[in-house]
This record gives sequence, structure tokens and C-alpha cells, in this order.
Amino acid sequence: MILVTGATGHVGNVLVRELLAQAQPVRALVLPNDKCTALAGLHVERVSGNVLEPATLDRAMDGVDVVYHLAGIVSILPGAETLMRKVNVDGVRNTAQAALRAGVRRMLHVSSIHAFKRMPHGVCIDERVPFAPDSPSGAYDRTKAEGSLAVLEIVKQGLDAVITCPTGVIGPHDYLGSEMGHLIRDFTRNKLHFLVQGAYDFVDVRDVARGLILAADKARTGETYILSGERIEILQIKEIVQELVGVHSPHIVLPMGLAKLAARVVEPFYRMTRTIPKFTEYSLRTVQDNCDFSHIKAQAELGYSPRPLRETIADALAWLQAGYRGGVFG
Repeated sequence: MILVTGATGHVGNVLVRELLAQAQPVRALVLPNDKCTALAGLHVERVSGNVLEPATLDRAMDGVDVVYHLAGIVSILPGAETLMRKVNVDGVRNTAQAALRAGVRRMLHVSSIHAFKRMPHGVCIDERVPFAPDSPSGAYDRTKAEGSLAVLEIVKQGLDAVITCPTGVIGPHDYLGSEMGHLIRDFTRNKLHFLVQGAYDFVDVRDVARGLILAADKARTGETYILSGERIEILQIKEIVQELVGVHSPHIVLPMGLAKLAARVVEPFYRMTRTIPKFTEYSLRTVQDNCDFSHIKAQAELGYSPRPLRETIADALAWLQAGYRGGVFG
């Protein structure tokens, strides 16, 4: 039996689909009252639980061979550090300790590229870069680093665990509506778009899921693997989306200083309305920072190979359009 925490998230539900396609039995740990829209129609065992409640983890891991731990909180808005610390650090530690108690064969912990120390331009970022629990870049970075280090501490106690660090995840089956999912959807609209100069590394969600499955079989215990994709300018994403849907709308590239000022002004609005922001100070800093990430280690040791980003964007658009036709998005 395979246990997936965070199974209703973007990577989680795609991982479940990949495992089922391989005829693997899957158990999904889901929060009480979770509607599980992303798992609808899938032949998966659902168990109610919470990574902050160790007793529920013990029950969920009964008879489990491999645990994929994806449950986490992603927030690029300020003010969410308390909850992120509970889930991204305490929840990770609870899961790893429960896996050790249960005697599972292997735990795959999905961290983030943001767990690493941010390096200056001109430096290739690979697994030799240290995790940065004191990162000044934000609470998300710090908590993902702390969670990763917590796993490594429990590896020393005898847990067979591996850490994976994806870059920016995009692609189909984005039921919860990620920041990039909203941006791709927005680019399909024939209107004036406000952009910033910047770039980032994005990876197909299906390639991340397959990288995790490869790591379950081939990775070395206690090792970390970067699952990156392709570096692309934000303007290029707009151009690809609009070429694929046959829309050609104007855009304005905002000076970075003006964009950061606007982000500070509108962030309270996003917090009150619980909507996904187009720009935050964190995201603006991210697309300016060094994003030269290397997946050579994962390629050499796991056989990991990401697909072209244009294919990912095309498939994400096709999934969105099918969702609208089917009434998924209203």
C-alpha cells in the first residue's frame, strides 16, 4: 500500500493518477470535510487525518510500504508564518516520525527549491547548496528548509527517506487554482496585461510526479534531488499562451520599482478577500533572483527527464478548456 499526504493538491492528485496508472494501491490522507474534488472518480482509499495529529498518521500508515509526503502550506503573502510553521515543519516531523514507527520501506518528502539558500546570478544551483532555515526571503522558504532538515534528522534515527525539491509547478489537474494556473488562465483573455521583467524555472506537474516515483525506487537514502524544468521569461509565457489560443492582446511591462510599490498596496486586499494575487513582493523578488537550477543529479541517478514547457502549457490550457466545458470552473 502507498500513502499520499496532500493528495488533493496539484502535485498530490497527479501523483495519485500516475500511481494508479501503474496499478499501485493508493491510500490518500485527506483532511476532515475535504470535498476531494481532485480525487473524484479515482479508485483510491481515502482516510481522514491531519499531519498535526500523530494518532491519525499512525492509523493511516498501517500496512503502508511507501509514503509520499506532500501536505504543506504555500503562501507568498506575509502573515501566514504561524500556520506554515505548524504544517511545513511540525507536520513534516510528525509524518517522518510516524513513518519510522510504522517501519515503512521509504518516505519521499516533497520540499521546494525555495528551501535552498538563494544564490547570486552566475552560480548554478544544485544539491550542494545548503538549506536555509534562516532565509531572509520569506516564511515559506524558512519553513520548507526547516522541514527538510527535520527529515534528515530522523534519517539519522533509521528512517529511509529521500527529499525532492521541485521548482515552479504548472500543468493540468490544477483543481485548487495555483498562482501560475491563474496567470495562464488570465493570459487567454483579450485585454491589456500588466507584466514585469523577469523569469523563473517551471516544471510540468506530471514530470514531478514521475520523478517522485523514480525516487521511490532509485534514490539514495538521505539524499536530495532537484526536479527542475525550463527557465522562461514571464513575457514568453504570455506569448505562448496567446499563440495557442489565438489571442493577441497588448501588454505593458511595469518598472520593477512601481510593481513592488503596487504589491505592497494591494497585499492587504488579497488577504481580506483570500484571492490569489498577481504580484507580491515575494513573487517579484523570485522572478528577479537567480533561477539557474540543475537537475543533472536527478537525471543521472533517477532517469528524470522533464518535457518541453510549451507542451506543458498546451496541456494545461486543454485541461482548463475541458473544465469549463464540463462545468468544473463554473
